[in-house]
Amino acid sequence: MAGKSLSYKKKIIRQLYFSNLLSCAELSAKIEKSLSLTTKMLNELIADGTVVETGYAPSSGGRRPLMYSLQPDILYTVAVAMDQFFTRIAIVDMQNRYISPVEKFELPLANNPRALDILIAKIEEVIQKSGISKNKILGIGIGMPGFVDAQQGVNYTFLQTKGTITDSITSQTGIPAFIDNDSSIVALAELRFGAARNRKTAMVINIGWGVGLGMIMGGELFRGENGFAGEFSHIPLFNNGKLCSCGKSGCLETETSLTVIVEKAKEGIRSGRITALKELVKGTDESLEKDAEAIILYAGKGDRFAIELLSEAGYNIGRGIAILIHLLNPGLVVLSGRGAFAGKIWQAPIQQALNEHCIPRLAVNTEIGLSALGYEAEILGSTALVMERYGEPLQKPQKKQKSVRSPVQKMR
Repeated sequence: MAGKSLSYKKKIIRQLYFSNLLSCAELSAKIEKSLSLTTKMLNELIADGTVVETGYAPSSGGRRPLMYSLQPDILYTVAVAMDQFFTRIAIVDMQNRYISPVEKFELPLANNPRALDILIAKIEEVIQKSGISKNKILGIGIGMPGFVDAQQGVNYTFLQTKGTITDSITSQTGIPAFIDNDSSIVALAELRFGAARNRKTAMVINIGWGVGLGMIMGGELFRGENGFAGEFSHIPLFNNGKLCSCGKSGCLETETSLTVIVEKAKEGIRSGRITALKELVKGTDESLEKDAEAIILYAGKGDRFAIELLSEAGYNIGRGIAILIHLLNPGLVVLSGRGAFAGKIWQAPIQQALNEHCIPRLAVNTEIGLSALGYEAEILGSTALVMERYGEPLQKPQKKQKSVRSPVQKMR
């Protein structure tokens, strides 16, 4: 019975995390258990300090129900957001607040056999600096580029290791670890906290060093047979002869990624284009992130060349979106990720591409939205990944600790 009680409590914690405030009746319906059992579990969670009463709900004509929420500073997650060049790590409480400044550092993933060891060392360092006991950390969620099998805990593109990535991190940190593709993680954030919340069908475009896609189908994240669904970057759309990172040529990514936009900016500056970017874009591998940020910033300030660069990429992204609309008929397409900082500059060229390449009957029912989460989406999605998997068994059973566990430890 103790095992079942723990399982019910974890379900309550999960529901309160995603909904923030719930009544006992609402929790009973969500975890599909009786009102009396839910009340008992809630009282036990209140007694150990995990859940708090937050007052009565606004009046709707009947008796106002008592509302419950998680105590924000008793449980935490470690959220890791990775791209091909940089990694961010944050410790996040149960209200999605950062406990300390986000730790950002350069970590190239390609041809880097030490990448996983460096990542684990940094995670340990961030936890140690925070002063938070590992007993209070429910899990480590990691979004990363590449072909990621979230269930098996492996990445077939980066972070190669003898076993699985999740086993390596869990065994060295003592904390359950979960991974997923970065674009799926961004879509999860939009589904749970952002523009796609309560939407049945939505496509989330992750604009970054590539152009990824997270797919929401039937109100849930769709990962495909092996977790590889959504390789939007590699739709063969052009006959440009440009080699893609995947080894093929003519992929969408070869004309639309932020990496390509920076390259085109460098070419334009060398050819004499008049632009404020001339003094900002350094054109080195080390300055890639600052160069991309400068292009987006000056496009927002009206720099004609910067706007032209983003508009051309946006139009080509729109061509890709037209294919998605024809195949999947989504109600919403969300522009998210690092590149969402460019905001409405993307929308006009994308809409132009849809006008030219999409059947009007289909296009008229699809809304093109901008993410309010933007660059923070991957961190929030990594936290959500931990909470979605919270309570599930790991791939391999963990060794039992002989030490006496506190109530908080028991909740992990």
